[in-house]
Amino acid sequence: QVQLLESGGGSVQAGGSLRLSCAGSGFTVSIFCMAWFRQAPGSEREAIADIDGSGGVTYADSVKGRFTISRDYAKNTLFLEMNSLKPEDTAMYYCASNRRFWCPVFGARRGLDFGYWGQGTQVTVSS
Repeated sequence: QVQLLESGGGSVQAGGSLRLSCAGSGFTVSIFCMAWFRQAPGSEREAIADIDGSGGVTYADSVKGRFTISRDYAKNTLFLEMNSLKPEDTAMYYCASNRRFWCPVFGARRGLDFGYWGQGTQVTVSS
């Protein structure tokens, strides 16, 4: 059965780092567009980063230079390396896939083109 499972969230001080993981089951992470989203209480879901089947990446302006999206082919896992974390990064983080080679237009349709989602992992950044 197709499944995505996030892990690696936690509580950190501002300026700290976390590495989130998204393990795929039932499909191959490396050949599809994969994306990270986040949602804070009272806020809309926000696209953070994506990576398409060719390895091309896109980042939201709010995380450029601080976050890095990548994949481990052998482990069939998607990663999000988060550095220089800020309190405004506090949110539930989700990985997702549209099971297509190319990603949708970045930030479009509130992620509705992504049919496969993980359960989320909480990131809390304190100042």
